[in-house]
Amino acid sequence: QVQLVESGGGLVQAGGSLRLSCAASGNIAAINAMGWYRQAPGKERELVATITRSLMTNYADSVKGRFTISRDNAKNTVYLQMDSLKPDDTAAYFCNSNVLRQVGGALIPITYWGQGTQVTVSS
Repeated sequence: QVQLVESGGGLVQAGGSLRLSCAASGNIAAINAMGWYRQAPGKERELVATITRSLMTNYADSVKGRFTISRDNAKNTVYLQMDSLKPDDTAAYFCNSNVLRQVGGALIPITYWGQGTQVTVSS
């Protein structure tokens, strides 16, 4: 089995910063893309940022220039540095990882989600 454990959420004033972390553990042969998504009350879950194993990144337009995604492949961990936070960034943030698991003689890609961490930005 594979677990994703997130940390780093909390309450911050507008203009402040937070850093989220997500560590993957368990039966992992390798991890392809990792990413962060968020879901505000009454809204659909949306992509925030993704990063490939070769460190290519992609950001939602709403966070470009303010958020930075990074990863440590040796630790199976992805980070999200969030600066210049706005009240509109308030949401539950979820980590996502496309994990390669060895099943028999084959490597099978499976997507896992973390349990979510709350980020609240006050005005």
